[in-house]
Amino acid sequence: MKSLFIVLLAGLLFGAGLAISGMTNPAKVIGFLDLTGDWDPTLAYVMGGAVAVFAIGSLLIRGLPKAESDPVTMSLVVGSILFGVGWGLGGFCPGPALANLAAFRAEALCFVPAMAVGMILAQRLFGLDR
Repeated sequence: MKSLFIVLLAGLLFGAGLAISGMTNPAKVIGFLDLTGDWDPTLAYVMGGAVAVFAIGSLLIRGLPKAESDPVTMSLVVGSILFGVGWGLGGFCPGPALANLAAFRAEALCFVPAMAVGMILAQRLFGLDR
């Protein structure tokens, strides 16, 4: 029960950070990816803040036993590429898409069902259930 609370707290903190930074707005993401137009660097600042928090966390947990990791496979690489392309084209990744779904934004009302269909197809066609 304690771990469930910690996961819930981490999710709420992540969602609050997305909302406060404006990263639930797909125009911000697309503006960051548009290097030839009106480039918006705010996503770079958010990523920099995330890297700083990760670095501090890494220093704090140094010396603890390491968790096992899965090998990098071709399906992981292809999935990562598809995720990045989808994020760039749609301006959403799953977290902000769900936040925008709660706000009834039209883009999210189209994106989230399409994302769910893609997840179901991946599970049914390729046996991907993680």
